[in-house]
Amino acid sequence: MGKIEITQYVEREILKEVAGHLDKPEITLITGSRQVGKTVLIEQLKEYLIRNRKLSPDLIFSYNLDLVQDWETFENQSQFIELLKDRSQRRKIYVFVDEAQKVKEAARFFKGVYDSRINAKLILTGSSSLEIKAKFKETLAGRKRVFHLPSFTFFEFLKVKDKTLAKYLKKRKRLTLIDRKKLVALYKEYMTFGGYPRVVLSKGIDEKRSILQEIYSSYVEKDAVGFLNIRNKTAFNRLIKLLAAQIGQLVNIEELSVNLGADRNTIERYISALEDTFIIKKINPYYRNPRQEIIKAGKIYFLDLGIRNLVLENFISFEEKSDKGLVLENAVFIELFFALRNKTGDIHFWRTKQGAEVDFVIERGLELLPAEVKYALKKETITTGLRSFIEKFQPENALMANLSIAESRITINKTKIDFIYPFNINNFIF
Repeated sequence: MGKIEITQYVEREILKEVAGHLDKPEITLITGSRQVGKTVLIEQLKEYLIRNRKLSPDLIFSYNLDLVQDWETFENQSQFIELLKDRSQRRKIYVFVDEAQKVKEAARFFKGVYDSRINAKLILTGSSSLEIKAKFKETLAGRKRVFHLPSFTFFEFLKVKDKTLAKYLKKRKRLTLIDRKKLVALYKEYMTFGGYPRVVLSKGIDEKRSILQEIYSSYVEKDAVGFLNIRNKTAFNRLIKLLAAQIGQLVNIEELSVNLGADRNTIERYISALEDTFIIKKINPYYRNPRQEIIKAGKIYFLDLGIRNLVLENFISFEEKSDKGLVLENAVFIELFFALRNKTGDIHFWRTKQGAEVDFVIERGLELLPAEVKYALKKETITTGLRSFIEKFQPENALMANLSIAESRITINKTKIDFIYPFNINNFIF
């Protein structure tokens, strides 16, 4: 696929991948939490069809179930199928349905449309990840491909803040000291307020905090409490706060159970719900020797640090944070999570029972790539944990992500160790 020409908004990194699926017969299903930009992505896909594919706008039909006037179209499945048949008599049409989960019995409705073999491509979006998962998973099995749209990656954030720096970063140009300082400063802003588009585009701290509160409250009320029927909203909110304070640390379910006065099954169900809705992500340990290495307890990270900081009511500057090392570690996890979205590879951590630790281990088949995170380094040195990992597993490459030393490499025991900025990590993964 050639270059996509987009004039509206910030081009999302997922755009090219989703656009490539428009030729496939399966339903294209785009999920994501509220206010991550799904409606904008739809507009970009429509523009792609018109500008790149030279498709007539008359062959594109768009509905938004947030709008009352569009409800009537989806009240009767048979009538909707006849409508699409009439419109697609001569050429294939493209039908976009925003907030598709709001259609009554949505999965059955769109299964029937798909199975009627109309010359129409369906592109659906849905905000409630839990509702989408429950309604669409089994009924549309084999009939759909799901794309998850997250909040802005740092690169997307950068395209809003400084297009020139974004261009330099994409082309992997060698940066001047001034450019490096600008990038680090912007990365610290990203680690404070996160990547929700409205938050990034807003100006003042109070406005950013207000938007984050709106997003979070909507999530708790509509997704968690509304759809999951979580009765103990207080315990659910307290769990999120406890997890926010424990990023990068081993999660102790029993301890959380005691602190919240809830049984183990409830805690695990809540954590699973938070993962399903892309608020957090749990990673598991990498191990080969169960006697010497931790094999059970996982670590949890937030997928948007703005939400994490809102929960903790802590928007002080990155430099003032007492846990800035862990915040940076969480930010590196976000970079890894996005970087591996379209690649094979699993993210783990490594820790021995004697205390040696590596923050992240990317596993792809038999290949291992350890990555350590340090806020500040004065010279090219590695941690004791990374050295232990290198001696034990002898990986070909290793990474030291930090905010002070970049574009430097040393070799230890034949392992090449690159010192990099966190936002460059995509260039160093296999």
